[in-house]
Amino acid sequence: MSSKSNSGAELWQKAKKIIPGGNQLLSKRAEMFLPDQWPAYYKKSKGCEVWDLDDNHYYDFSIMGIGTSSLGYANDEINDAVISSISNGSMSSLNCHEEVELAEKLIEIHPWAGAVRFTRTGGESCALAVRIARAYSKKDVVAFCGYHGWHDWYLATNITDAENLDEQLLPGLRPAGVPKQLQNTVVPFKEGDIDGFKAIIDAHGDNLGVVMMEVFRHGLPDIAFLQAVKDLAIEHNIVVIFDEISSGFRLNTGASHLLTSIEPDICVLGKALGNGHPIGAIIGRSEVMDAAQQSFISSSYWTERVGFTAALKTLEIFQRDDIPKRLNETGARLKSRIEEVVTQTGFNLKIIGIDSVPIFIFPGDHALALKTLFTQEMLRRGFLASNVIYLSIAHTDQLCDKYIDAMREVFYFLQASLDSNVDIESLINGPVCHSGFQRLN
Repeated sequence: MSSKSNSGAELWQKAKKIIPGGNQLLSKRAEMFLPDQWPAYYKKSKGCEVWDLDDNHYYDFSIMGIGTSSLGYANDEINDAVISSISNGSMSSLNCHEEVELAEKLIEIHPWAGAVRFTRTGGESCALAVRIARAYSKKDVVAFCGYHGWHDWYLATNITDAENLDEQLLPGLRPAGVPKQLQNTVVPFKEGDIDGFKAIIDAHGDNLGVVMMEVFRHGLPDIAFLQAVKDLAIEHNIVVIFDEISSGFRLNTGASHLLTSIEPDICVLGKALGNGHPIGAIIGRSEVMDAAQQSFISSSYWTERVGFTAALKTLEIFQRDDIPKRLNETGARLKSRIEEVVTQTGFNLKIIGIDSVPIFIFPGDHALALKTLFTQEMLRRGFLASNVIYLSIAHTDQLCDKYIDAMREVFYFLQASLDSNVDIESLINGPVCHSGFQRLN
């Protein structure tokens, strides 16, 4: 990397001075990968390939647009559909017909649902879902399990206890700017902890009207746990929201709860739904979703055409080509080969996550430094790499071979450094990456 120009790293330093936080998404901050060295900005992306501002070329074996692009960047079919929609006008005083088509398609895929509302991002989708659920239940308190965005309703849990989100999202999140009056309106429980959910019901009684939960994050769905939450929700008249923004489209087309017999009252979809184009969907039972009309929920760019067009084409390709099966087959092969590299090199890496999203747990007290050094050394070999891989259909066997070859070299280097008791941080050309939320200046 040292022999290459890095205009992106220089631009990132400028950005941090004029954009609070540097950019619009914590997960794309350079400090989350390789402070001072990460190229930070791209000029072009195609498939799983990325060119930075200096035309340096990389294969993206990291977050792939933070899980948005299962069909690869700039997918030709989706590009053609989007370009056509733009050519015919992406905005008008009238509504685009694709909005109705997408609603019908999502209800067809999710036969338990009867109505849909649309947004453009995940955080606002979750906020809208909670608003509708509260309007229907006429109760204020929300119980939650998992990560559900940045809005006031969610971050308010850290007013009650500053550590409530430490194991749900990130440690050290301060609810600055969130009204203190929201204290005790949202309460966390952990995945698999049905007793924790029962305790919330006991503590909040008739004021608990909503439970929002991720169906899964780092492993396959815990069906018994989901069913137990659903049963308690029915018993206590609590609206059940499944947040499938991340888990949707990874195991199947639509949402992973469809692989079970458990039906929510509302489900939230996003990320992979538009394959890189902004679109979010809140689907639900007709009687629950109709409560949206009791509240003011409206936004100009929720009517823009491109997101609907991209989502319709994405769903067509997912169903036609059985994309989730392909993603998980690729992931299973790749995980098996990574495990072989771990055995060959003796590097103590743990792999978790579903097949289409392998997640690496680096070992020991130097985990964060090892992760940073891994990213640095893989970048030198032409890969954007971190501790997670969101696989896409663009990750061919040939490219996976290149990744494995580079990983093998790097793991031998990491293990040799550990065996020699070398200070891992001394091998990094800059600071260690951040583990979570930290101020940048």
